[in-house]
Amino acid sequence: MISALIDAEIFDGNRQLSHYALIIDGPTIRDLAPAAHLPDDIEQVISLKDHSIVPGYIDLQINGGGGVLFNDAPTVDSIRTMGNAHARFGTTGYLPTLVTDSFEVMAAAMTSVKEAMTSNIPGVLGIHLEGPFLNPAKRGIHDASKMYRLDDEAVEMVLSLSQGVTLLTLAPEMTTPEMIERLSKAGVIVSIGHTEATYEQVQDALAAGATGFTHLYNAMTPVHSREPGVVGAALEHDESWFGIIADGHHVHPATFNLAVRTKKCGGAVLVTDAMPSVGSNCKAFKLHEEEIEVVDGRCITTNGVLAGSDLNMATAVRNAARFSPIGWQEAVRMASRYPAKALGLSASLGDLLPGKQASFVVLDAGLAVIQTWIAGQCVYNAQSGE
Repeated sequence: MISALIDAEIFDGNRQLSHYALIIDGPTIRDLAPAAHLPDDIEQVISLKDHSIVPGYIDLQINGGGGVLFNDAPTVDSIRTMGNAHARFGTTGYLPTLVTDSFEVMAAAMTSVKEAMTSNIPGVLGIHLEGPFLNPAKRGIHDASKMYRLDDEAVEMVLSLSQGVTLLTLAPEMTTPEMIERLSKAGVIVSIGHTEATYEQVQDALAAGATGFTHLYNAMTPVHSREPGVVGAALEHDESWFGIIADGHHVHPATFNLAVRTKKCGGAVLVTDAMPSVGSNCKAFKLHEEEIEVVDGRCITTNGVLAGSDLNMATAVRNAARFSPIGWQEAVRMASRYPAKALGLSASLGDLLPGKQASFVVLDAGLAVIQTWIAGQCVYNAQSGE
């Protein structure tokens, strides 16, 4: 069906358009045209008065949602439940994320993601393997007993997803530049995280093909006057990106602002690191038998260690615009255009332009999500409760 969405302000990723229609043809954006001169073949007109349309949000790091933790149940049903939960908050594309686990669980997760993509479950873009090739000294809530050095067997596992994106978080000191280069040349997006790497080790990893940093500031060496550390390397490097959790708990608003204003434009990517509590009334769960509870908006263990987040992408966008004087449009780009670029998917996602996928979010004046559309289908409508 060819549809025209009218009466809304449209932010296409570059410009704010008034009195324009977003014209979609099936799963694709056909055009952005003056609403007063709609084509004759429009089959459906949808009025979205007093709302805005923005590019769909893309989340590189979703551990769970809707009461489901991917590690606990690495199944297609879990992926579907997680996607439905996050769609309520504007997420139109995401990577189900598996934190450090056994090779058996990793294999099950890879198989399930492959099946989910084959079955066209809305929004699934691939997988994020956050570990197990991490430094136990920066484990956070990861199970150190399941961490390994990257070897040939592990590489074969990482390369086993035959479609979509594979994002791998690793610690450079737990492998070699040669291994990173091998993965990068095979199409894996290598991100640096949970690491005690030196500045020099990070430079070697970047030269070998690593392109990202997982949840900047958290579980990595900080900036010091004589040792820039992982954080310093991430902020200095112009061609890489970093994910950042804008919940006010993982990163102080002032530190968030410093990172965003320091990094080259396009390099700061909003992520949620979301846990099962997002989109669920259940605010307590387990990871590897460790009790985790949401307290004052923070997911914490009984020892007070941060364990992922209770953050959704709509809140992340609002917080980003509040924490830094970047404006709401740049905050939207941090949740749409920039993650699409980080994943190598800019040709089809990240902006509302002709020929790209019709994945977008309808917002009210306060940037709350009214509707979420994925590939031309409305998958969430707050007004109908669906």
